[in-house]
Amino acid sequence: MSPVGVSVENLDGVVRIALERPERRNAYDLNMARAMIEGLHSASRAEAVVITGSGGSFCAGGALGQLSDPDPEELRELFTTSLRLVDAIRACPRPVIAAVDGAAAGGGNELVIACDFAIATQRSTFGQTGPKVGSAPVLGATNLAAVQIGEKRSKEMSFMCRRYTAEQAYAMGLINEVVPDGRLDEGVDRWLAEIHELSPRYLEIAKVSSNLWWNASKDNMQAGLESLIQAIGSDDMREGAQAFMEKRKPRFRTAANSVGSA
Repeated sequence: MSPVGVSVENLDGVVRIALERPERRNAYDLNMARAMIEGLHSASRAEAVVITGSGGSFCAGGALGQLSDPDPEELRELFTTSLRLVDAIRACPRPVIAAVDGAAAGGGNELVIACDFAIATQRSTFGQTGPKVGSAPVLGATNLAAVQIGEKRSKEMSFMCRRYTAEQAYAMGLINEVVPDGRLDEGVDRWLAEIHELSPRYLEIAKVSSNLWWNASKDNMQAGLESLIQAIGSDDMREGAQAFMEKRKPRFRTAANSVGSA
């Protein structure tokens, strides 16, 4: 296991980025986010990139412990680096495949949204956690996801924090293929074999051109990120994260109470 929590290997022209913090469902911290960005930047001469998790989970997003007792500067850096991470996926000149086995939750689900393709095992699940834990999924789920799965579905996912099976995610258009449990590598290898037969130059041109909706969403993501930064340390952020770690329902103040106490 890498001491940073992310391993990056270039094998047979494929850059494989694996999240290795299974004890926290591969929720990433600042150093892990930076390592993923470096891995993506190293892939300019590769054929493709595969992002995956270890230990039965894909990624649970950012580490929630930072939200219950936040350091404003550290959390600001994590938020802004998370935007750099999803942008690095889209800017990578090579196809990026999310290989999902287990839960893709919160920021992990947004990594799936950012990737060019996503392949998942039958046991995998997808969804956002934002308003449940004192946050909001502004780096893909509230904007780009509407292009992928439709506005009503993306709002359902972002607002209601529901979980979706791999089959449901496939039906919505969030992922490209569902494979049997234990056969994720085989499924990914089939996609990589197809990519191997294609022109890298024209794949890059196709990817740049297909970033139309991503580019259109970036200003919205930046505005959402700035709102999140302004809300660092809020009562709802602290309560949501604390409730998640204590495995209880959060006790958020109602909107009416919030207005009345202002």
